[in-house]
Amino acid sequence: MHLLYTIALKLVCAVQQYAWGKIGSNSEVALLAKSNDPQFSLKEDSPYSEEYGETCMLMVSLWMGTHTRGPSHVTYQDTNGKIVNKLLSDWIKDNPVFAMGQKIADQYQNQLPFLFKVLSVQKALSIQAHPTKQHAIELHGSRPDKYPDPNHKPEMAIALTPFEGLCGFRPVNEIASFLQTIPEFCNVVGNEHAKSFIASSKAISTEDENSILASQKALKLCFTSVMQRDPDFIKRQLDMLLQRLSNASEDDDYYKASLGSLLQRLNNQFPGDVGCFCIYFLNYMRLDPGRCLFLAAGIPHAYLAGDCIECMACSDNVVRAGLTPKYKDVPTLCEMLNYRCATSTENLFPCHTDSTDEFISVYDPPVDDFAVHSIRVPKTISSYTIRALPGPSIFLVVHGSAEGSVDGEDHCISLRRGSVVFLAAEHSYSLRATGSDEDLFIMRAYCV
Repeated sequence: MHLLYTIALKLVCAVQQYAWGKIGSNSEVALLAKSNDPQFSLKEDSPYSEEYGETCMLMVSLWMGTHTRGPSHVTYQDTNGKIVNKLLSDWIKDNPVFAMGQKIADQYQNQLPFLFKVLSVQKALSIQAHPTKQHAIELHGSRPDKYPDPNHKPEMAIALTPFEGLCGFRPVNEIASFLQTIPEFCNVVGNEHAKSFIASSKAISTEDENSILASQKALKLCFTSVMQRDPDFIKRQLDMLLQRLSNASEDDDYYKASLGSLLQRLNNQFPGDVGCFCIYFLNYMRLDPGRCLFLAAGIPHAYLAGDCIECMACSDNVVRAGLTPKYKDVPTLCEMLNYRCATSTENLFPCHTDSTDEFISVYDPPVDDFAVHSIRVPKTISSYTIRALPGPSIFLVVHGSAEGSVDGEDHCISLRRGSVVFLAAEHSYSLRATGSDEDLFIMRAYCV
């Protein structure tokens, strides 16, 4: 096999269905799969939540990468003209330096360090957080059936459509206000814990580190108290709150201030679940397309609705405690969380325009494992080069179509909406637009 023809490898990704996924053609994952594979049968009554593949970035679940739960495959033609289909992970192991560059191959022991996904969310995806590297090693060592690998899982979610989620603890004054105006919330927290937190919120000063630490300690007691409450007590208090709110119109100021619509929606999805009360602890985030969340270790979060690109370290370690039928590890979650309080705006992760390419928006989180380029080439531009990087990358065509080639060679790949490609380190890739009706929109995950 000539290595020239493996500089850019088209990936074969799988689509996985989950109960939380969007239905049929409402799912971005399903639409990407349908556009890229004419044989894909889109069922309008099925939820599509996850597509697996090595180099894609949308999760509904679309997995692009080498994780064993949803590994991507590569296909290519060998020197004898035979079509070869093998795991991307196996191909990388056979060609580690060519695929990833010497630095990344050595740093990550010849394994792709990131996982790229597309998510299409219709139903809440659990109150959760992810462990640090050291904590992941400990969890995997003690409970490998629940925590399947020893790696950390920092992750980044970039909205493709209007996207909703919960992220990080609210400012202390907002939580204190909910405790003072929603008696059922105060009841599940416990009166003594609530009084202590309200007192600490009044004493807090940005210039006094001790007052901030005291407030965080009080918040941890409040949150832990709620999450460990008897489920029947939680359900009774939630029913009482919903009954009170049902007597008010959706335009009522108290109804809106109490997040009545969101509370009702989550209770419809998970009746009586303790996670419903988490909306009074965590920021309710509504992201426009292109806005981003970076979820470092210990940051509590839950995706609620919409389509997003997700990129993360190659791991599936999730600690959950609500809004889920899956295993809940409440003590671990409550102990590991970062109880820093911040506004919704402060929880947004910024991107910036690349200094050498005006068509690239760069999402560069404070971790070594991954970063993401959002590439938007106007339809008026007929050709574009995806530039070489010193490490491996995977890119997904979100919109548009093009012919791709390496150094002007005749060997071309036809790319369209839903195409996923692994691009080897130190190599650029030339694109020639084949559609004139829309911009070319590509998401690229990489490690350098």
